[in-house]
Amino acid sequence: MLATPFSIVLMFTLAAADPQAQAPPQPTTQPPPATAAPSADDAAARQRAAEQKLLQDWPNLARYRDDNAKLPPPGKDEKRVVFIGDSITDGWGRRTNDFFPGRPYVNRGISGQTTPQMLVRFRADVVALDPAVVVILAGINDIAENTGPTTMGAIEDNLASMCDIATANGIRVVLSSVTPAIDFPWRRGMDPAPKVRTLNAWIKQYAASHGYTYLDYYTALADAEGGMKAGLANDGVHPTPAGYAIMAPLAEQAIAAALETPPRRR
Repeated sequence: MLATPFSIVLMFTLAAADPQAQAPPQPTTQPPPATAAPSADDAAARQRAAEQKLLQDWPNLARYRDDNAKLPPPGKDEKRVVFIGDSITDGWGRRTNDFFPGRPYVNRGISGQTTPQMLVRFRADVVALDPAVVVILAGINDIAENTGPTTMGAIEDNLASMCDIATANGIRVVLSSVTPAIDFPWRRGMDPAPKVRTLNAWIKQYAASHGYTYLDYYTALADAEGGMKAGLANDGVHPTPAGYAIMAPLAEQAIAAALETPPRRR
């Protein structure tokens, strides 16, 4: 039978009224694939890799090897200063790239390190850079036993040895007090506050008896209990920007005092 004009119009009208006749097929939404949690084998593999790296380069000489090679010798009138230390030095201006801007100061801190590790890398990361002054801030991770149990005498010996190497190479020494800590978030229950005070008393006396400049961060940062004052450290150990803002002028004053003394050689 032939379709009349009326029947053709009716068919198009019915088609337009049917939503399924016009709407394109909707894609099926699939949930995102689940991310597998790290397995115990993965964690063990990472642990083995970290231990292997530590065994191969215990003082982490590789950390600054390339940077040291690229660093040109100091200019004729340049008074280069090298800061050697642990995470408190390592984190100083690292993220914001404002470690004493405009100053010829070189940051050679490595997070987590103890004094024996710094002693091993002292020639590569300090002496080889030919500084006029070295600022040594070390000892808090020894108290935390990051590289195993130790004694106050061993910490003192390592600090004294770094000073000896610096002096033998005509580098002026700034010995910094250890910064305050009431506890370690990565190793609870070590009761560091009295140990920090004991070590700082030795550092101050040793600096005075050997003609080194003593840099007292502790007094400006510590509360009555021997911890960091409120707002100066988020975890009780590592300075906030407010903490570093207190430390910076103290470091500048100590460096200026050290530069006023003639270098000594043994």
